[in-house]
Amino acid sequence: MSKQAIATILVIALFASGAVSTTAQVNQPKLQDISLTPSQASHFVRLALKCVAREYPNKPEHVLNDAGDVQSPKALHPAFHGCYDWHSSVHGHWMLVRLLRMFPNLPEAKDIRKAIGANLSEKNILVEAAYLKQKNRQSFERTYGWAWLLKLAEELSLSNTAEAKAWSRNLQPLIDALVSSYILFLPKQTYPIRTGVHPNTAFGLAFAYDYAKTAGNEKLASLIAERSRTYFAKDANYPGAWEPGGEDFFSPALMEADLMQRVMSAAEFRRWFHRFLPQLAAGVPKTLLRSATVTDRSDPKLVHLDGLNLSRAWCMRSIASALPANDPARKVLANSARLHASDALAHVASGDYAGEHWLASFAVYLLSTPEP
Repeated sequence: MSKQAIATILVIALFASGAVSTTAQVNQPKLQDISLTPSQASHFVRLALKCVAREYPNKPEHVLNDAGDVQSPKALHPAFHGCYDWHSSVHGHWMLVRLLRMFPNLPEAKDIRKAIGANLSEKNILVEAAYLKQKNRQSFERTYGWAWLLKLAEELSLSNTAEAKAWSRNLQPLIDALVSSYILFLPKQTYPIRTGVHPNTAFGLAFAYDYAKTAGNEKLASLIAERSRTYFAKDANYPGAWEPGGEDFFSPALMEADLMQRVMSAAEFRRWFHRFLPQLAAGVPKTLLRSATVTDRSDPKLVHLDGLNLSRAWCMRSIASALPANDPARKVLANSARLHASDALAHVASGDYAGEHWLASFAVYLLSTPEP
């Protein structure tokens, strides 16, 4: 067992016993609880409610076509101006919708409904959709923000409440615009983007594929399956030892595998995966299985690594679940997922907005991904 794994286990034991506490850990989910509970849900909801209507600080991804484009974030994006940037606001809304569906009796339920109702109004969404159709907007939030918007759409479609159906109807123009953007763009994207940050192609395809399957959009689902195979089916001996990069919040290796388990049959995926990371069952590469170290949670790039630990954990859970029960790589992935989750869940609420405006969404997606 590595020194880092031993240290993590000791930290878990100390927090569980109450021997260690700091201001940053107050009201944190307990590290040994690697599943989503109502109390954890309330904790994450409160983080999101603090930012979905908070306009500043704000980092817009905005191309100025003329002087008239110099506008406030809320004027440009009346629905998704909070949480520092557009995509973080979108997945903050996804998290609120998901937690409201999973735990409809949360103490914060009324506040969730009020916040979502105000932001996802018909008028606001029409402004958002119109923005995408303006000149020089074709690459806006491509494909990270696109993927999260379709994940929000998928989540709304899974709810049977009248309010969720109304929000879904309001969102439809933006859904239609982004589905069209995927269909127009993907045939033109010759090469995948293998980065550990926003433009990662595998992530953008995975969430869009989930939406397409749930919505019954076979045209989009078929295109994503074809593109996934074109980009990744021949990959072998992936250099996972090169990970992580210094500002990653995705593992390019694991995100790719998480996508391929969606579009391949179980048998095909197992063959592909063992060509892709052939030594994983032996614990190699170690850097892929060891949680990343975060040295400064007030730095908006370095804190990405907390997100990396969360997204690695959800990918590992999904990949392991797609492998046979007797596959030795399954156990390695499951154990590493638990270590990553334990490390990262302690820091979702660090007390600094650099991480707090987005990490809760990653935590909820992880905790609502079943363990293998």
